[in-house]
Amino acid sequence: MYHGGMNNRGTGDSMADKRDYYEVLGVEKGASEEEIKKAYRKKAKECHPDLHPGDKEAEERFKELNEANEVLSDPDKRARYDQFGFNDPMSGMGGGGSPFDGAGFGFGGMDDILNSFFGMGGMGASRSRNAPTQGSDLAYELTLTFEEAADGCEKSFAFNRLEQCEVCGGSGAKPGTSPKTCPTCGGSGQVRTSGGWMQTIRTCPTCGGAGKTITDKCTACGGAGMVRKRRTANIKVPAGVDTGSLQRMSGQGDAGRNGGPSGDLMIQYKVRPHKLFRRDGYDLMLDFPISFTQAALGGEVDIPTLHSSVKYKIPEGTQTDTEFRIKGQGIQRLRSAGKGDLVVRVRVEVPRRLTEKQRDLLRQFDAASTGREYDGKKSFAEKLREVFK
Repeated sequence: MYHGGMNNRGTGDSMADKRDYYEVLGVEKGASEEEIKKAYRKKAKECHPDLHPGDKEAEERFKELNEANEVLSDPDKRARYDQFGFNDPMSGMGGGGSPFDGAGFGFGGMDDILNSFFGMGGMGASRSRNAPTQGSDLAYELTLTFEEAADGCEKSFAFNRLEQCEVCGGSGAKPGTSPKTCPTCGGSGQVRTSGGWMQTIRTCPTCGGAGKTITDKCTACGGAGMVRKRRTANIKVPAGVDTGSLQRMSGQGDAGRNGGPSGDLMIQYKVRPHKLFRRDGYDLMLDFPISFTQAALGGEVDIPTLHSSVKYKIPEGTQTDTEFRIKGQGIQRLRSAGKGDLVVRVRVEVPRRLTEKQRDLLRQFDAASTGREYDGKKSFAEKLREVFK
């Protein structure tokens, strides 16, 4: 980091307190104009007095920052500063002066900075509400069934939005009259006030930044120029959307002002749960119960899918929680030709409320058991012997 040469410090007390301009901006001595501009904007945003009202330290930092930028952003002033430091005989800085002395410091070049950072009323922005402004975006939550989300569909729904008042044409004035130029700001929508070294730009309190005042307000919109209307929209829902998916409907939001474009309508989907299936990405998850006998002997079963069923052969000796994957029977991939899979998790049901005959048959089966039929039981017995040997 460059900290200035020997000539960057004067002999007076005021010069001894001044920081090197490169240090103030946080750039190297060889920084480009773009780097200086970028650093200035970043630091100006951090310490702007409008963002720190009543903070004297921020006010001083902001003043110091502008002083450094005034010199380093000017090629001639920067060259003299690099050569003479604060002792430049042409600027009067050697006597403790400032490059802003006699300039009135009414933000000057700061207007562009403020426009970039604070493009809103009440924060020093120079943009007027007379300028074309895009309407606000709207949000709507649309609920779908599980099948509608999986397959896609077309839906209609009603929503409210702001539209230009048809009675006054958006002027806000009673038909036959027109808005008048605001006498306080002269139509700019802003007023400037001076407070010591700084000049502040504020939204005009009389017209609220509109630059115009309305004596006779339109009775239909109350002078707002906008009215809220109930509208119906139709949307084509693509196959594969899920809860939280977003879809934009351009130009369906609130109307713009002063000729600005309308905002957009953002659709957020909410999908109702299914009684059988769960969704994992584009895969469908299904818990499928089979009997004790089916699990032991195997056999063909009908597995339900989202719209029909498929036949699947359960292998002999299937254990509970075993998963089978049926390709291509899941959810349609969003804006794609492929589909996910159907993942079937088997749940083996132990029979309840047996008849005496069934109990006898199971006792016979158990008596005929050699132990080799149960892999888990055998493995557990071996581990048990190792623990207690």
